[in-house]
Amino acid sequence: MRDSEPSKSLIEVIEKAKPSVLIGCSTVGGGFTPEILKVMAANNEKPIIMALSNPTSKAECTAQQAYDNTEGRCIFASGSPFPPVQYAGKTFHPGQGNNAYIFPGVALGIIASGLHHVKNEVFLVAAKAVADLITEEDLSRGSLYPPLSHIQTCSKEIAVRVMEYAYEKGQASTYPEPQDKYCYIRSHQYDCDYKNALREHWDYPNEDCPVSILEPKKKYNHKPPCPCF
Repeated sequence: MRDSEPSKSLIEVIEKAKPSVLIGCSTVGGGFTPEILKVMAANNEKPIIMALSNPTSKAECTAQQAYDNTEGRCIFASGSPFPPVQYAGKTFHPGQGNNAYIFPGVALGIIASGLHHVKNEVFLVAAKAVADLITEEDLSRGSLYPPLSHIQTCSKEIAVRVMEYAYEKGQASTYPEPQDKYCYIRSHQYDCDYKNALREHWDYPNEDCPVSILEPKKKYNHKPPCPCF
């Protein structure tokens, strides 16, 4: 807590407090003005700008505005998706800070372990799991998150970490404890790849079938057709 006079001016607060991180959850589009972003860049080598409001029209700033007004030095994340940004000959791929990274994996881990009481620590465990999945390549591209295309891998890793937490704290109710938690999680994960409902092989009529399959049914004289059909 800072012992400071209250202020209605965000830029005034930033100039006095000199924060290193701006987190936007206001749904005020353009709330992070160029002036505010420039002050953040002046006070920090790598200012962290998180414009998390949705939809895109409500984002506190765009990815382009964030990089343009921080000399390309900011670490940016947004709630809405933004296309790659060009600045000073470099391409940045801003990461989308979406709850899809956390909630599916947390829920899967809770269900699989039978965890009945979900404390704040569970979400800290999940956040650390996501952070561990970020590669140097992701960071060099300007992304604070793994690619959304890897969301299933991310969810499995979170679920395993939540299961480990539940058993370590003695709060799991699924017994016996699975030894291979990763395989156990995979067995409980929804799989949208369905097997073909049709048979792979079909039996052809026997060559000695006395009746051609092209002959009309009246040839049978009301007798049952050949079982070879």
